[in-house]
Amino acid sequence: MKVLVSDPLAEEGLRILKEERDLEVDIKLKQPEEALKEIIKDYDALIVRSETRVTAKIIENADKLKVIGRAGVGLDNIDVEAATKKGIIVMNAPEGNTISTAEHTLSLMLALSRNIPQADASLKKGEWERKKFMGVELYGKVLGIVGLGRIGREVAKRALSFGMKVIAYDPYLAEEKARELGIDLVERDYLFKQSDYITFHVPLTEETKNMVSEKEFRLMKKGVRIINCARGGIIDELALAKAISEGVVEGAALDVFAKEPPQDSPLLKLDKVIVTPHLGASTEEAQINVSIDIAQQVKDVLLGKGIRNAVNFPSLESHLLKLLKPYLNLAEKLGAMHTQLSQGHIKEVRIRYIGETWGRLDTQPLTIALIKGMLFPILQETVNFVNAPFIARERGIKINEAKTTEVEEFAQAISVEMLTDKVNNTLTGTLFVDNSARIVKINEFYVEAIPQGVMLILYNWDRPGVVGNIGTILGKNKINIAGMTFGREKPGGRAITVLNVDNHVPENVLQQLKNTENILDVKLIKL
Repeated sequence: MKVLVSDPLAEEGLRILKEERDLEVDIKLKQPEEALKEIIKDYDALIVRSETRVTAKIIENADKLKVIGRAGVGLDNIDVEAATKKGIIVMNAPEGNTISTAEHTLSLMLALSRNIPQADASLKKGEWERKKFMGVELYGKVLGIVGLGRIGREVAKRALSFGMKVIAYDPYLAEEKARELGIDLVERDYLFKQSDYITFHVPLTEETKNMVSEKEFRLMKKGVRIINCARGGIIDELALAKAISEGVVEGAALDVFAKEPPQDSPLLKLDKVIVTPHLGASTEEAQINVSIDIAQQVKDVLLGKGIRNAVNFPSLESHLLKLLKPYLNLAEKLGAMHTQLSQGHIKEVRIRYIGETWGRLDTQPLTIALIKGMLFPILQETVNFVNAPFIARERGIKINEAKTTEVEEFAQAISVEMLTDKVNNTLTGTLFVDNSARIVKINEFYVEAIPQGVMLILYNWDRPGVVGNIGTILGKNKINIAGMTFGREKPGGRAITVLNVDNHVPENVLQQLKNTENILDVKLIKL
């Protein structure tokens, strides 16, 4: 079988592939799209880093391709949906750069505290200005960590060893898990108000994009220091520059930017800003680790030894995968919807498989798909079909699964209840005769909603004119309604309106809907 490596891979990873006699390895770097489109038809596996863009056109020509391996975490250069449709496994190496990024965060924090880059530049110009570069200690300071995943926890361990007090905001981590690490779990606004240093370790999503802007900077204590080694776009860069210029933020250390390279960013002109060119994972050890991980994973897939870190397929025999695939899709959508509907710390998830089918089928792959869907809005590409159950356990989320062969309201269905410290929500889904997924119940409301694309879920009073007002607001903002379904507890009582729309719904439009008469709440769902 033939393996194509189209981006640089550490020799340690290449050796794993080359030493396997059943594999033939070709290294062809910097291939343009048209060239890769032509040669890909001869290969069983493709390994990339961040340079090669694996587009739908390339995948369309990949008639033999079984697996695409990304030596790293991010998958924004791979069309995962196109690969999934073609039955190609996409896998990444999500753990290889954890220590590297955590150490870089601490390096930037120390450099920011002691003005090391500025002092270095000054001394090399022949100056000797000790007072100008007076610094501060980390000891005794409050570090606020936004996102307590693998990297966030490694940062916390190191900060605690410096004698810092660590608080964290992560709505998807159980409080007892945080306490075990010696960390206080707090609300986001409290973290902004109390922290001397704030570091971010979350993926870039609709929820986290510009999560820190002028409003959030106004909450922070004067003299706070900001560190970001996660993703550009989490912090509004113009608002950060303004906060530094006004003296609210004492300084910032940034490894990532909304646009890379950040050629016209005002932050590059500020003396109190330390910058590095996305070096979080750029250590010799990290590059070796991700290369070894992905080489071994690709080798195992090709030799039939199992699947690890697949982001789009569970490990199933082909006949079972074909049978369960529609339900896997439904389960994953149920999980993703739950996370976006709920608020607070997830404590427990209760899954019920209803109907005769489940008496003769293993539902574990569906449960894993549901957990993956639940965690994906939070963790993005770092969660997959292999590590999802482990991550849920690590975060203190209890998963309970039950089956009943008794036919209840629906012949075959999956019902999922999510319990948080603030709300309990229940979603029920089923398949129609064409195997298309439907959400048929949201809490006490019966609906018939298609779980795909951009959805709006509105809780409202059942009053004349409500639907017209919703349509008017969306129409004025050029948001087209693709589908609509309703449910109500009784005439004139509480009701639910579920919309599929063709466009993204901006925050100002959501606010208009929330402020509309008889609308109780609005949730934006992206699937």
